[in-house]
Amino acid sequence: MLRLSELFGRDIYTDIGDYKGKVYDIVVNLETGKLETITTEPLKVKTKQQAKKIITEKSIPYKNVLAVKDIIIVASKNRKIDDSSSDDNKKRPNIKAGALISYR
Repeated sequence: MLRLSELFGRDIYTDIGDYKGKVYDIVVNLETGKLETITTEPLKVKTKQQAKKIITEKSIPYKNVLAVKDIIIVASKNRKIDDSSSDDNKKRPNIKAGALISYR
């Protein structure tokens, strides 16, 4: 098990070896407690348009995360995931959201 705070600063690579950046911010759905998105740039912006650009261009949906250890491996293509699948949830990295701190 990892703490959420341990993800900040980790390198992100695709499953085919492409470097995507470092974890900078993490978006958590507060209603479900699930990780939604990992960004490679800070979300500290002045307009909604800037935030939208970072979310669409400089982030990775957490559903694409394949493995977390010393680095993070993500799918090179977007994956479709059925959230109701208990087998898929068992394969997902187990991240404990106990400490949400910023990597700045």
